[in-house]
Amino acid sequence: MTKRDDTNRPERGERIAKWLARSGIASRRDAERMVEEGRVRLNGEAVTHPATFVVASDVVQVDGAVVETPERTRLWRYHKPDGLVTTHRDPEGRPTVFASLPEGMPRVISIGRLDLNSEGLLLLTNDGELARRLELPSNGWLRRYRVRVFGMVDEAQLKALADGSVFEGVRYGPIEAGLDSRKGDNAWLTVALREGKNREVRKVMRGLNLHVSRLIRTAYGPFQLGTLQRSELEEVPGKVLREQIPGLGPSPRPSRKS
Repeated sequence: MTKRDDTNRPERGERIAKWLARSGIASRRDAERMVEEGRVRLNGEAVTHPATFVVASDVVQVDGAVVETPERTRLWRYHKPDGLVTTHRDPEGRPTVFASLPEGMPRVISIGRLDLNSEGLLLLTNDGELARRLELPSNGWLRRYRVRVFGMVDEAQLKALADGSVFEGVRYGPIEAGLDSRKGDNAWLTVALREGKNREVRKVMRGLNLHVSRLIRTAYGPFQLGTLQRSELEEVPGKVLREQIPGLGPSPRPSRKS
């Protein structure tokens, strides 16, 4: 199928990858990949170009299933326990965050990730476009952790992380790290960063000859873990969401029911 000509349509709509992201199907980048893989259909025809636009009357399918019109943007705080992977499907069959969520939850994706052995605050949203936006380092949002390490902590080395660092050939951005308490060879640190490369805290600590035995995310930007108990989920009120994330557009129309 050739690219659909949308120039004469009275309503232009929005690009299909963005529409799918707002539907919580995937990030915009992953949605574009789905288009390339031939997994997306619009009004029964295969979509082959990302510059295809969707309007309210269109029917979109992914892998044969109809995708509902995007609802209003929603955000949840979730206290991820250790032992869960932050993925929808795990090839190793390990338990996932998404399988652990309460029944009745819409399809959501995570904003950033926490690895299998990490715990604490994980933000979940039904809007993939919002997830992508909040993951960008350019947001400047601070991600704060409490970290238990084993080894001899050198406070001067921790302080030097604020200037950036290089470990095993990888350059990391500035990290704020301070010693909270120490007992024998174990210590608790507070660590904050804005970039968030894969397993960054663990790798940087290993570069300082410190083994991370526990890692708890306590904040992601303005959103706090607070008193959430392990596996507890709480939706962020819409008013708070709009206050903390300026520029969220007006809520789309209610989803079309089949």
